[in-house]
Amino acid sequence: MAAETHSGQKPTIVLVHGAWADASSWNAVIGRLQDAGYTVYAPPNPLRGVSYDAQTLASFVATIPGPVVLVGHFYGGMVITNAAAKSQNVKALVYDNAYIPAEGETVFQINGAEPGSCVTAEPSTFLNLVPYPGGPADDVDAYLKWAPNGEYKGFQDCFAGGVPATQARLLAAGQRPFAVSAGSEPSGAPAWKSTPSWAVVGTADHVIVPAEQRAMAQRAGAHITEVKAGHLSLITRPDVVTRVITAAAQSVR
Repeated sequence: MAAETHSGQKPTIVLVHGAWADASSWNAVIGRLQDAGYTVYAPPNPLRGVSYDAQTLASFVATIPGPVVLVGHFYGGMVITNAAAKSQNVKALVYDNAYIPAEGETVFQINGAEPGSCVTAEPSTFLNLVPYPGGPADDVDAYLKWAPNGEYKGFQDCFAGGVPATQARLLAAGQRPFAVSAGSEPSGAPAWKSTPSWAVVGTADHVIVPAEQRAMAQRAGAHITEVKAGHLSLITRPDVVTRVITAAAQSVR
């Protein structure tokens, strides 16, 4: 049975995907949460920039009555950190292999804080850079490289470690691009300073290295769960991710 607040209302859970993914990456977690009786939403993350994406999410959360648990994967962590600061009904934050930024920090800065991240390599080696209509002249969309013949390059080696090849092909084909300018946009005042937080740390993550995930989670005072998984623990270890989200929801009173 899902947790209920003192008012008798179950918290709503909102799942936010990151770069090079879409809401379907949450499917295994969504099904488990729904089976447990939770109302779950996984709205699209525009991936245009921290402030724009956060305001988009905050506007969506404002339409939800009652308490909300926000969950972010990867870049989604930047978004929930900033959106929750604009949303009075967000009562808990969950970070799944995610950025947990302090004020002023950027995606690029966090990526380079510890050695070993695969997204700090020369961009041409793992990204396809594509101009997008209406964007600034110096901005482009970034897609992770992959090839239908099985050479996944950046996608498989960096992003989808531990995911079966057939599923990785589907993820690669349907990936949503990340505006490169979003990587240098500083985060605002973090909601985790006043909102309880939880963190799932993938110990085999090559995108956000585990040492940096732990450091950010400890700084935020998050309840930390480590799991033997690559970057996509929401796909490869949905039971663990669901348990952590449920724990956050059960804390809401």
